[in-house]
Amino acid sequence: MRLLLDTCVLYPTVMREVLLGVAATGAFKPLWSERILEEWARAARKIGPNGETQARGEIAALRAAWPNSEVRWKPSLEDRLYLPDPADTHVLAAAIASSSDAIVTMNAKDFPRNTLAEEGLERIDPDALLRRLWGDDPEGVGAVCQAVRAEAERLSGEPWEMRRLLKKARLPKLAKAVAEYGVLANR
Repeated sequence: MRLLLDTCVLYPTVMREVLLGVAATGAFKPLWSERILEEWARAARKIGPNGETQARGEIAALRAAWPNSEVRWKPSLEDRLYLPDPADTHVLAAAIASSSDAIVTMNAKDFPRNTLAEEGLERIDPDALLRRLWGDDPEGVGAVCQAVRAEAERLSGEPWEMRRLLKKARLPKLAKAVAEYGVLANR
């Protein structure tokens, strides 16, 4: 499965780390464009004076870890596309150019399902995607969640309960699945 990741799912650190960790298990091929990564870097300015610098370092690491995931296309592709927010046509163009199966985004209103269907694409929010992938491989996805939680604890210097961390990362369905699974909920 080939999935184009929108900026809004790459910029929040925990969400990105869970998505890419699950991708590393072979569950899907993550894709993005230079412009999507640039939007991430610019959005990170909001967290403070070092936000953009930190994001650019994370982007460099992402590119090194996933060297074949960056998509390019002819600019003319965007000319034929329409979305409610014209600033998002580059995301649709990247998905088309990469033969993606879906766009993973939290931005439902700007990616209407009928418009995407005309291009042979779906839209899926990251929580629904990860919940579905959890159903396919709870141990694999659980291990990724554990690794992300351990890194969050290392960076923050404080303990994180798994469900709280995932809910804060806007992954409530995944958080509920992990909690119901029980074994991983309190480790």
